[in-house]
Amino acid sequence: MKRLILSLLAIFGLVAVALVYALFFNPRPIDTTEARVFEGDPASIDYCDKVELDGNGPMAGDIPKAYTPGCGWERFPVPVLANCREPLAADAVDMRGLWRAYSGLPGHIERLEQCGNRTVVTSSGMIHDFRTDGTLENGSRDIEPPSCINTYVSIDYDAGGTMNFHPFGLPFTIVTRRMEGDELVWTYPKIEGEVRMKRICKLPEEPETQAEEHE
Repeated sequence: MKRLILSLLAIFGLVAVALVYALFFNPRPIDTTEARVFEGDPASIDYCDKVELDGNGPMAGDIPKAYTPGCGWERFPVPVLANCREPLAADAVDMRGLWRAYSGLPGHIERLEQCGNRTVVTSSGMIHDFRTDGTLENGSRDIEPPSCINTYVSIDYDAGGTMNFHPFGLPFTIVTRRMEGDELVWTYPKIEGEVRMKRICKLPEEPETQAEEHE
């Protein structure tokens, strides 16, 4: 019995060390974000004017993957997938737009971009760019501002059209996004209840940057 306990403690210790390394010390991927993302004027864009995803233009794979710069951006970036024209994947729900919360975390701003099975969430100092194919390889491998902790998340849709975020690709969900009518609904463990958002067409003069850590 003593040997079994020692073996279990050793296993737990190794797992803990591996987790600490993954979260705090594992090198980040090479940043392939296009320079234009930080050079344009996001306030000049009408986010209610959604482009037609008719296939007559660049596909999702033609646009380099974007990452959070440093430990978080200080100026809201322009859209990453602005030129993409690939139709949404069959299981994807159209959540594209600029959103502002009125409950749960009032004033929270986030932008969702989509084409093909690719999604980019920009909010609170972060840019999380991923595929919703349920794999960790194509998921969000980035950091959370302002702590700079590493994140590893796979993302997929369930049968009801909810976008589910799975830490380390594990079979449980920590974050969700879904559409209810014309509203975007977001759930996050650090926020009690649901965050409900309405679509807005223009970026506010002072959008939040790094107020919250989230996916």
